[in-house]
Amino acid sequence: MTETALTVHQTARPTGFPTADQFRFAESPVPEPGTGTALVANLYWSVDPYHRELMDGGFALHAPLEGRTLGRVVASRTPSLAEGEIVFHRQGWRTHAVVRPEEVRRIPHHPGVPLSAYLSVLGGTGLTAYVALTRIARLRQGEDLFVSGAAGGVGTATGRFARLLGAGRVIGSTGSAEKAAYLTRKAGYDAAFDYRTAPVADLLARAAPAGVDVFVDNVGGDHLGAAIGALRERGRVVRVGTISQYNTPDAPPVRFDHADVVEKSLRVEGFLVKDHLDAQEELYDFAVPHLRSGALVADETVIDGFERIVEAFLLMLRGGNTGKILVRAA
Repeated sequence: MTETALTVHQTARPTGFPTADQFRFAESPVPEPGTGTALVANLYWSVDPYHRELMDGGFALHAPLEGRTLGRVVASRTPSLAEGEIVFHRQGWRTHAVVRPEEVRRIPHHPGVPLSAYLSVLGGTGLTAYVALTRIARLRQGEDLFVSGAAGGVGTATGRFARLLGAGRVIGSTGSAEKAAYLTRKAGYDAAFDYRTAPVADLLARAAPAGVDVFVDNVGGDHLGAAIGALRERGRVVRVGTISQYNTPDAPPVRFDHADVVEKSLRVEGFLVKDHLDAQEELYDFAVPHLRSGALVADETVIDGFERIVEAFLLMLRGGNTGKILVRAA
C-alpha cells in the first residue's frame, strides 16, 4: 500500500466557471484507523453538478472536499467492517478515508454488474432518476416525457428507466448534435435536439407537437419555461437541478405563463435524493435484472487517475461527458 495519501482542497471561491487554480492537491501520510473505524482505499470517485453549488460556500476552503466514492477496506479496527469489503461513502476527493461503520453502505455483489455502476446507474445518479419517475412524477405507461440535460448521468438514466417503465415518447434536450444522436441511437430516446440551435420552445414544439405529460428538469432556465407551455392537462414537472444557473447566478428569472399552471392543473415539485435513500433496494430490484439481461446499460465517461479529478469535474461542468462521469483509480 502506498505511504502517501492525496486530498483535494478548494482554495478560492469561483466567479462564474471554476478554474483549476482554485483547487490544490495536498499530500499527507496514509491515515491510521482508530478504534471503531476502518481505512478505505478509494477506487472510484463521482464528480457531480451539486459540487459546483457547494463551491460557493458549502465547501470549506483549504480542507478536504466531500463526494460520493467507492473504496475497499484495507485496514479495520471494527468488527463491523471486514478488510476487503467494498463500501460506498461520502469522503471523496481523496485517495484514502477513515470511516465509521455508520458512515458507509456495503456494496452488494450482483454477478455480472460492473463496480462502476454502483456510482452511476445504481448509485445516486440512478436513484435520482428512479425517484423522479416513480415517486415524484409517478409516470404511467404510455405517458410522454421530456428531459433536459438528457445526455448527462441523470438524463441518460432517466431516459433508459422511462423506456423500461413503459413510457410513450421520450424526448431529450442536450448541448450538441453528437449527443442528440447518441440519445436516439443508444440511450432509448425517440427524439432529441441541440438546444443551442434555436429557442428551446420552438425545438420542443417540433419534437412534441402534441405536448408531453412529464418534464424531468436538470437545467432550469428556458427549458423550464418551454416545458410549462408544452405540458398537457395534469402534467408534472420534476425539478432535479438548475445547472444552467450554477455558473451564472445573475441569470434572469425563468419566464413562462403562470396561468398555465392553474388552467392545466400542473404540478411542479422538486426533491433531494438524500430524502429518498429508502428507495435504494427498490432501485436494485428494478435495475439489476435489466443490467444483467442487457436491457439496461450504464452510460459512463470514465477518467483514469485520481490526479485528474479536478479535470474531470471541470469537464463535466462544460458538458464534456456523456452519461455519468467517474474517476477511476489508475
